[in-house]
Amino acid sequence: MEPRYDTLFYDGQCPLCAKEIRTLRKLQRGDLIFADIHEQRDGSANLPSHEALLRRLHLMTWTGEWVIGLPANVRAWSHTPFGFLFKPLLWPGIFQIASRIYGKWADKRYERKYACAIGDNETA
Repeated sequence: MEPRYDTLFYDGQCPLCAKEIRTLRKLQRGDLIFADIHEQRDGSANLPSHEALLRRLHLMTWTGEWVIGLPANVRAWSHTPFGFLFKPLLWPGIFQIASRIYGKWADKRYERKYACAIGDNETA
């Protein structure tokens, strides 16, 4: 049987993100690949834009499908023995609330860390 690896794209310059990735690396079963967004070449085939990758967590499934945001986090954790703890975040009702919270947190994190840098690049 062919191996089935998902690939999680993460922000290696974000201390909180790096901490979670260290935990995931320790706990995962070996079928999750980690890709630091800052090590990806801009315009790489089949990759979302660098900005999109930084704004929301992205996971590419072994079939080539993209999972984004909260569902990407839940899928990443499903590669660990604790994945079942994250599954309820996808249940109707809970998902809508958790997605809103995740979206606000992700927007705030991005704005604090990258908004000035993106703006500076646009004027250059």
